Amino acid sequence: MDSMEVNKTVASVLTIGIIFMLTGFMGDILVKSYRPAQPVIQVQGETPAPAAAAAAAKEAPPAPAPIGPLLAKADVGAGEATAKKLCGACHTFADGGKAGVGPNLYGILGAPHGHMEGYGYSNALKSKTGPWTYDELNAWLTKPAAYAPGTKMSFPGIGSDQERANVIDYLHTLSPNPEPLPNG
Repeated sequence: MDSMEVNKTVASVLTIGIIFMLTGFMGDILVKSYRPAQPVIQVQGETPAPAAAAAAAKEAPPAPAPIGPLLAKADVGAGEATAKKLCGACHTFADGGKAGVGPNLYGILGAPHGHMEGYGYSNALKSKTGPWTYDELNAWLTKPAAYAPGTKMSFPGIGSDQERANVIDYLHTLSPNPEPLPNG
């Protein structure tokens, strides 16, 4: 290999290095990066930024709409379809049905919060006293984590007031002696 070939090779390597370096400088000049004040996506379990934490602390979860008027126009068939779609993966609905990931929901209305014997309820739900009423189910189905902080149930809740009323009306029918509907 003669000296001219060596010079060409070294010149090529130096030229490529200079091009890469200039491309990096131009990229830094043309593309400005900035860090947002708050994360765009909040990861579960991650501590929010101080500004986001303060804003979240000020915002109380909205109270669910009163259930009485909604039950007056509830559709049991639609409630059954919604319950089976949203809840059926974890819960059963038949009389004497076994627990799945969650307890059987037959006869839940009017029953104590930890109504199914042998099921491992969270301490958050065990601490709730009294029976499941229409209002209690309405609050629970709106956002379980807000109703019983620390619950094992990861379901986010049913945002639609009427859809939630349909499900509650369906659950009301799952009893040999259904609880009377509240006055709306």
